[in-house]
Amino acid sequence: MRVLLLGANGFIGRFVADRLLADPAVHLTALGRGDDADVRFDLASGSPGALTRFLDAVHPGVVVNCAGATRGGARELTRHNTIAVATVCEALRRSGCGARLVQVGCASEYGPSQPGSSTAEDAVPRPGGPYGVSKLAATELVLGSGLDAVVLRVFSPVGPGTPAGSPLGRLAEAMRRAMQAGDGELKLSGLGVQRDFVDVRDVARAVHAASLSAAQGVVNIGTGRAVRLRDAAAVLARVAGYAGNLHELDAPHGIPQRPMIGAPRTEGTIADQLASAPYPYPDGCGPWQQADVRTARDRLGWRPRINLEESLADIWMEAACRI
Repeated sequence: MRVLLLGANGFIGRFVADRLLADPAVHLTALGRGDDADVRFDLASGSPGALTRFLDAVHPGVVVNCAGATRGGARELTRHNTIAVATVCEALRRSGCGARLVQVGCASEYGPSQPGSSTAEDAVPRPGGPYGVSKLAATELVLGSGLDAVVLRVFSPVGPGTPAGSPLGRLAEAMRRAMQAGDGELKLSGLGVQRDFVDVRDVARAVHAASLSAAQGVVNIGTGRAVRLRDAAAVLARVAGYAGNLHELDAPHGIPQRPMIGAPRTEGTIADQLASAPYPYPDGCGPWQQADVRTARDRLGWRPRINLEESLADIWMEAACRI
């Protein structure tokens, strides 16, 4: 099976590439903007005609799109997350390859959900920020394209290579600095949110499964369990062997300050501060998000395998190498 992978150098794309390369039945070609791509092509500025000619030459059976941007203004996000997908869809419609499209979407497309609920694929999307809007527009383009296509709405991916700007990436970096400085207290903020963290290697398995399946439409990829960021920080402290006090800063809107759950108290001064993104919810998803993952189980035969503690241990391993 010939697979064309877009965005092979991104956080998710790197693990998708590894997973596909491990399948002896897959012949993988990577297309992207970097020098290490098999073919250099900028989806945000390249023409559908040029991409069509490449598709006709390579004739892939599956196109996997992990490309996109998570940061930037509305214009940049639209270019990389929406216009790029429009280019892919148009090129596939023009091409004679008949390839299946696996589009990697995100939970930010849903926006806020009711605390305690599990978000299913039939939920009405109400993205709370430009990133979610740009990704939702891409999903609508894919679903309306008439192609053989599936969109995997990935919830909160974590694990080795977690970006430093993500919540858990910032946590690990703040803890690393505190341990390096010998500080006995670490102040953290914005930790009341609850997210469905799914390991990036499990996401790669889902992409592989979707490539081989006949599933169409939207499929959620998560664990089905929301975890409070405050509790994830306590697990990270245990994994890292940080014996200091984890202390949550006053949250906005009158939410009281409270000590971190599971962290031992020791004497010491305030050592560091986790620089949080604009509060309250920079991903536009509100205080709670949890996936309903029954569709992934039923239509892809997929279940998550890697627990959060293992993901956090791998995040910490990379952070510790910088001490």
